[in-house]
Parts: sequence; structure tokens; C-alpha cells
Amino acid sequence: MYLSWIIPTYNEERRIDKTLREVDEYLRSKNPDGGYEIMVVDSSSKDKTAEIVKNLQSTIQNLQLLTVENKGKGWAVREGMLKAEGSIRIFSDADNSTAPTYFDDMELLFKKGFDLIISSRNPKDVEGATRDIKEPFLREIMGSLGNILIQTFGVWGIWDTQNGFKALTAQAAEHIFTKTKMKGFSFDIEVLALARRLGYKIGIIPIRWRFDPDSKVTLSAYLKVFIDVFKIRWNLITGKYK
Repeated sequence: MYLSWIIPTYNEERRIDKTLREVDEYLRSKNPDGGYEIMVVDSSSKDKTAEIVKNLQSTIQNLQLLTVENKGKGWAVREGMLKAEGSIRIFSDADNSTAPTYFDDMELLFKKGFDLIISSRNPKDVEGATRDIKEPFLREIMGSLGNILIQTFGVWGIWDTQNGFKALTAQAAEHIFTKTKMKGFSFDIEVLALARRLGYKIGIIPIRWRFDPDSKVTLSAYLKVFIDVFKIRWNLITGKYK
């Protein structure tokens, strides 16, 4: 199995060095002879993110930097997924709030025939899912409202659609991401909705999630996701994903 590990970034100079070293250490322990690629998809950062990644290429094997237009996280992940070469393709957030070692559990589900595997912080999805601490009050409230909306109009039966640690087979990745239209944070919901529509088998692993106070998810981002949920449902109804 050749693995592509995709990390979308935008102005991550404070975290990207630590994150890449953690991912590299994990992958080296599994595949000391290679068999993987690490792809940072940078949305034209205005800080030193790209410079840091370039400097690490001499010490981290198979590290690539792909610079794309700043159209949103969903756009960056899409570009990475379609340019990756792995038979399995995973994307994770630049803060490593989900530890890289959780991929071990995903690997077991791929061997059982799953096409898309997500990680969940919500015990309603899978036993053992949890978080180290609660998020700030506003994010908790917006997250709860979002869950109701997503359950009703987006992806019924999955409570944590937004955690940034998901993996797909190459076939599923190419089939789904050539159809996606959402360029921002709502792309996770769209990917799962399309996977359901296209008949892919979705698996869920439990994680213990680490909250990062530097998270870039704002109130306006939540509101944009809420609006996009209706757009995704409308696209499905009207056949826009053909």
C-alpha cells in the first residue's frame, strides 16, 4: 500500500514544523523504506509556511509542497487528493489535533473493505470517541446547532462530519473529489453525502481529540457551513453532481 498524507495549510508557520515532524516520525516507524508521500497543500500563505516546508524537504523524505490559490480548505484538500498518487489518501489538519497514530485503526478497516474512513470525537458515532476538553461555549453551541442541521439536510446518521482526519481509497478519492463543489469547511459534509450517494462503504474510528486554541474556525465560518448544507442538498436533488 502506497500512502499519500495530505495536510492543507494557510498561515501555519507556528505549527507546521512540529506537525510535519510528528507525521514523519509516525510514517518512518511504519515504513522505514518509504512507501508514502507527505503533501503539504498550501493556500498561498502570507507567512513563512512555504519556506519552512521547503527547508524541511532535506530532512523529511518524500515531502512535497503544492501551492494553490487561496480558495478555502476544501479546495486545498481537493487539489491534494487529485494530485496524490497513493492507493490510500488521507488528509489531516495542520495542528495534529488527531494524532497520526490513529491511522493504524483506519488501516484495519481498509483491509475489511471500507472505501472511506472518518474519525469521530462523538460517542454517538462510535464507542470510545471523546475529546480532551470541551471547546469554547460559542463553538459548542454552534456545533450542536450544526449537528441538527447536518443530520436533517446533509448526512443522516453521522454526528461528527467535520473532524479533519479522513482517508479514502484512490478510486473513491478520484470519483468523489472530481465532483465536489464546496471550497470551504463544508466540503467534509459534501464528501460524505457524495460517498453515500455513490454507494461507498463508510467506516468510523473513535479518537481522543485534542483542542487547539489557535483554531481558525470562526463564527462566520460556521454560518457559511450552515448555508452550504442547503446548497449540497439542493445539488443532490437537482443532479448537479453528475
